[in-house]
Amino acid sequence: MRILLQRVRTASVRIEGGSVAAINTGLLGLVGFGAADDILLPAQPRWKTLLDKVPDLRIFPDEAGKMNVSLRDFGGRAESAGTGELLLVSQFTLYADWRKGRRPSFDAAPPEVARLLFDRLVEDMRERLPGRVHAGVFGADMDVDLVNWGPVTILLDDSIL
Repeated sequence: MRILLQRVRTASVRIEGGSVAAINTGLLGLVGFGAADDILLPAQPRWKTLLDKVPDLRIFPDEAGKMNVSLRDFGGRAESAGTGELLLVSQFTLYADWRKGRRPSFDAAPPEVARLLFDRLVEDMRERLPGRVHAGVFGADMDVDLVNWGPVTILLDDSIL
């Protein structure tokens, strides 16, 4: 499993011109599952480790401007009402293998497995951040708009755990 987190001022997902999900200041998480991931992944310790990192990584600025505040805390402050949201978007291309030739191959989980894992990930993140998690539509051709803040982009990859 890979989650590419981007700290954003705003982010949104549109399908055929219609808005599906949008957030204010928070994180956009592009989520991919590899061929080695299966439906038993949520029962493995690496699932919990990665999901616990997302709301608790200290990548938002404190009063001194240092990255010292987590998404959970950033959205929980009175002065940051309407912020600290998370937008999750499925993206199998995080498992692109570009080493051979010019067209990448993909070592991603089969769509039926990835859909179950993505839905579970959204559900589990909603338990961690009630009312603050939004999601794109699995397998859809989506337009993702974002204003990257910083920029701050961090790759969480369970293969390094």
